[in-house]
Amino acid sequence: MRTLLVAALLLVLVAGGAAAQSGERVLASTLDNGLRVLLQEDHRSPIVSFQMWYRVGSRNEARGATGIAHFLEHLMFKGTPTYGQGQFARLVEQNGGQDNAFTSHDVTSYYVNIAADRLDLVIDLESDRMHNLKLDAKDIASEREVVIEERRTRTEDDPGGFLGEEVSSIAFRSHPYGAPIIGFMEDIKRITPEEIRAFYKTYYMPNNAILVAVGDFKAPEVLAKIRAKFGKIPKGPAPPPVLAVEPPQNGERRVVVGKQAQLPIVYLGYHVPNQKSADAFPLEMLSTILSEGRASRLYKRLVYERQLALEAGGDYNYFSQDPNLFWFWGTPMPGQTPEAMEKALLAEMETLKKEPVTDEELQRAK
Repeated sequence: MRTLLVAALLLVLVAGGAAAQSGERVLASTLDNGLRVLLQEDHRSPIVSFQMWYRVGSRNEARGATGIAHFLEHLMFKGTPTYGQGQFARLVEQNGGQDNAFTSHDVTSYYVNIAADRLDLVIDLESDRMHNLKLDAKDIASEREVVIEERRTRTEDDPGGFLGEEVSSIAFRSHPYGAPIIGFMEDIKRITPEEIRAFYKTYYMPNNAILVAVGDFKAPEVLAKIRAKFGKIPKGPAPPPVLAVEPPQNGERRVVVGKQAQLPIVYLGYHVPNQKSADAFPLEMLSTILSEGRASRLYKRLVYERQLALEAGGDYNYFSQDPNLFWFWGTPMPGQTPEAMEKALLAEMETLKKEPVTDEELQRAK
């Protein structure tokens, strides 16, 4: 059955309150090569969560090379001269750990959760692939097919993913946020090994990264181990800044997309400021209260109480370096129209103005 997917993009700047409070007992240090290190002891369980955050995402991509940051994320597991193809994940698994990664508009993050007595292994693995990734043409060719299939599954054949991409494209006409994180299919197929290697050398360096570890360890001892491994990696030149600025939006923008789908989907997006704004943390709390999980306002009212929606939710990226979107969406119940869903979502935004967040909602969000 062919149905319509409807999205409305509205121009609104959401106001908020105070900034986030930093955590306690964090050992913060910057190595001579610029690597920022944040360590927090937590002795409740004999485990460690180890994270590498690189200040690079789809925001840093050039036109014609969309998806290169996400493509490189995949290739980070392909091996170095020391640890061969697939060894990173195998070693982590063999030592009882779990690992994964993600790419966003603004950052690429890698994490490992593992027993505390295996932390030395993770430090060795992560420091090695920061500087010594092989990026063989054969590995790039095989992983390209994986990324193509991922895009096909999550965007080409997924109505929600397809619609979200269309909304971003009309929300951001100049800024890279308008391009999909996974990249356009034509770019994924075209990107060359030379471009990927250049991207890796430009952004994967200690002075463009943050190392975060929380767990059952002595922070000063772990810092010394990190300095011994990561400190050998030379500092690189500062990555080029992102200069694109999205012009102000002067009115509502709306897109209607025809796509094979069993049910319609309605997206609403509001322009909001970046993470440097005092409103960023209140927006994060508001997003959680409104749209995270089945206890959220949107889900309770639209799915449980009014039975207008089969699903309802939203999203907000606290880490956005530039002004981005505050999303809401709903899938109407069979028999309900996209127009009714849009009206219900807008009504919930009006209700928020009249019914401030309760203390109970705020505590649950925290």
